[in-house]
Amino acid sequence: MTERVFNFNPGPSTLPLEVLETVQAELLDYRGTGMSIMESSHRSPAYDAVNEEAMALARELMGLGDDYHILFMGGGASSQFALVPLNFLRAGTVGAYVDTGTWSAKAIGEANIVGDLHGGASVLAGSSRDDGYTFIPQQDALEIPDNAAYLHITTNNTIKGTQYHYVPETGDVPLIADMSSDICSRPLDHTRFAMLYAGAQKNLGPAGVTLVAIRDDLLQRCRDGLPSMFDYRTHAAKKSRYNTPPSLSVYIVKLVLEWIKKQGGLAAVAETNRQKQERIYQLLDADPDFFRGTAEPRNSRSWMNITMRLPSEALERKFIAEAAAAGLVGLKGHRSVGGIRFSIYNAMPLAGVIKVTEFMAKFRAAHA
Repeated sequence: MTERVFNFNPGPSTLPLEVLETVQAELLDYRGTGMSIMESSHRSPAYDAVNEEAMALARELMGLGDDYHILFMGGGASSQFALVPLNFLRAGTVGAYVDTGTWSAKAIGEANIVGDLHGGASVLAGSSRDDGYTFIPQQDALEIPDNAAYLHITTNNTIKGTQYHYVPETGDVPLIADMSSDICSRPLDHTRFAMLYAGAQKNLGPAGVTLVAIRDDLLQRCRDGLPSMFDYRTHAAKKSRYNTPPSLSVYIVKLVLEWIKKQGGLAAVAETNRQKQERIYQLLDADPDFFRGTAEPRNSRSWMNITMRLPSEALERKFIAEAAAAGLVGLKGHRSVGGIRFSIYNAMPLAGVIKVTEFMAKFRAAHA
């Protein structure tokens, strides 16, 4: 068997080895059923237990009560960009958005399409676009209209390497968050969010399923007249089994949530995440002329995706190639911005960050 590398890819991303080994062991015969879970009916007792356990674990880890519906949906977070305004945007209201990067901009674009169809609109409650998305607008910079149906934020920005380190105060306006790349990575008061969602393939599991947590009072605001598959109430009423769900992905999400609980929950994984990001940022801060971090350092740096540039693109190509040869893969920055990106989600072990920082120090010594 080929030795496993340290996988810094931004998504699909690394999964806990323990989870992969469980999947491997149960793949052909899921717990005495004589078949794989991906062959089982989504209405079978075996899958029903997986679904129920995954919902319960999500609520437990995020501190959510029974007033939150946990949904497992297809279409990725990108589908949620459209479903949020479809369900909640009405004539006379606006969807308020904070634009902090590529994915929030895409969500705004979808809201504008929906608004044109249904008489609503989207407005910017805050933005860092004019500064190259290098920071997160703070509370005093937000302007939330009184007629906002919701405020939408993207809690972590994978491409630009920025992250919210506070939860916005929104008054009576429901707060909705795309948490695709930092969900379950740190303790938060998740009850501050009327709805949150996350594509699983960064911090929760494999591609193919999106976790949605939606509070009952917001669910009751869904607009009538939507196609059944586009209405959150459909999926809540059927516990995500209105149609055939991405059952294998949900099963793996359940295993990852179990793994997080086994580590000690969100506080424990946050402590490991703190150690990982500190090791990399210390190197960036020690020689900012060579390791050129791209995010504003004071209150916006991401703990999940650390982005930097080197003095030349040639050096960046050399860094990526030599790192891959050393078993450190997936370090190339997003194609839209270039540079280097370290994606250090929950499942990236501290040993991987130690190895990559040792490589960084050697590379700087050789080329600075």
